[in-house]
Parts: sequence; C-alpha cells; structure tokens
Amino acid sequence: MSHRRALVGLIGANIMQSLAPALHADAFAAANIDGYYHLMDVDRLPGRRLPQLIEAAKAAGFAGVNVTFPFKQDVLALLDAVDAEAAQTGSVNTVTFADDGRATGYNTDRIGFRRSFEEKFGGEGAEGATVTLIGAGGAGRAVAFAFMDLGVAALRIHDTVAARAQALADDLAKHYGTARCRIVADLEREVATADGIVNATPLGMHGFPGNPVPVGVLHAGQWAADIIYTPIETAFLKTAAGKGLRVLDGGGMCVHQAVAAFRLFTGIAPDVARMQSVFAAALRRRDALNQGRLH
Repeated sequence: MSHRRALVGLIGANIMQSLAPALHADAFAAANIDGYYHLMDVDRLPGRRLPQLIEAAKAAGFAGVNVTFPFKQDVLALLDAVDAEAAQTGSVNTVTFADDGRATGYNTDRIGFRRSFEEKFGGEGAEGATVTLIGAGGAGRAVAFAFMDLGVAALRIHDTVAARAQALADDLAKHYGTARCRIVADLEREVATADGIVNATPLGMHGFPGNPVPVGVLHAGQWAADIIYTPIETAFLKTAAGKGLRVLDGGGMCVHQAVAAFRLFTGIAPDVARMQSVFAAALRRRDALNQGRLH
C-alpha cells in the first residue's frame, strides 16, 4: 500500500535554525505520511520574494506553508480567503493550498501563544492583569489578541514604529473596546508597573542581536515572556530569571502553533506531548551544534 504524501514548508528570513522541520518530520512519521518540510529562507534566495515563493509552493504541489517574519501581514494580500480569527488578528502564519490552488490563511500563533501561556502560568495567569507588549508586528498582533482571549485588563503596546502600534490598538479596540488597550511611549515606566512583559520583536534572536526591554526596572513578582526560541533563553529572559521573575520562553508557542498548523495541512491532530518531546530533543541537538561552532 502506498503512503500518503505531503509537501509543506516555511517562508521567512533568518529561518535556517528553525525546529519546524524536525517537528513536522516526526508528526508525518507518526501519521504514516511520506512528508517533507522545506525551508525557504529569503536571506538565502536572492531575488526570491514572498509572492514568487507562494506561487512556487503552489506550483510544486505543496499542501501549505507556514509564514514567519517579516511576512505575516504582507501575505494577506496574496490569499484567496482568510479564516475569521486570522482576519480579526490581522496577520497570517499558516497558509493551506487547495487542489485548485486556492490559498487560505490562518493564524496558529494566536492559539499557540495562548496554550503555551496557559500551560506555564495557568488559565487565570493573565486574567485581570496589566501587560506591556513590546512589538506590534505580525507576531505581536497574535500575542495581543491571545491576551484578549485570556482576559487581560490592560494591554500596553509599544513599538518603535508608532503607526504600527496605533494600528494594532485600533484593531483591538474595534473588538474589545478602548478601555483594555493603549499605546505607550515611556517603556521604562510601563515595564516597571506591569504584571507581565512580553517581547514580540525579533530582537534577541540569533541574527538579530539586542534586547528591547529596559531590564533595569524588572522586579520579582512580575512574569516575563519571549516568543523567541532561537536561542531558547534570550538575554531578556536570562536577566528576568536572575531578578526572580517567572519566565516563559518561545518553545511552547512554537510547539502549539505547529500542532495547529499540522492539523490544517493534513487533517490530522498530532500528539502534543510527543511533539513537545521532539522539540526538546531537537533543541538539545541544535544547541550542541551551535556550542561546537563556538569552540
């Protein structure tokens, strides 16, 4: 009996250390699917931009693609349909292709962050809280709407591009009213007085050095979250943990969004615990390899 076959992938910049191929390879094996997850890094593909890569994936018969930084909002213009939750969020990180080439966008980052947060801090961990969110791009939008799902009382949004922060605040206000979200400029003050702080920018990731959080004002009693998992412990989280904060790394979001994406690509829901185990093993291998390169 021939196995079912599936081709999927990831489009983005600086993605060669992504653990998505390992997660999907194991999920394909568990589902008895002959599948492959292909990385399409625009930093390694001169002249190939998002529209060309989407069309190439369609032509090659991909079941779908994940989309990451910096394309989570740009991809919206290239789709034939957008899932209601993704349309509300204003960003897409998962695209499925029908047999006729019709492309439909979804946002699995939102549920990915929400489930990761609930696992670490409990379903009530954000309820009634004041949260400072740094970064209002595609990932920041998913995190912001996830916090609305989780019941935060006040979301303070900061972005180096003021118009981007304002656009997110405006979109949140349409659905949840103006009382629960606002843009902020004095980041040090907003971090000092928040219950929790989230980095939803690429700063701190391998290839994007830096830390956008004013860590000097962090204090025990707060929690800190980062959506980055390359490295799994960013400078922000390392400093936060050293100051006694509870911390949430980007690993859980990566796993839970991959679980949701795999189901969209194949119609099969993978085992979460198994994927978490695969992620941990792949992370150890990647970190060991990186450590070897440093010596």
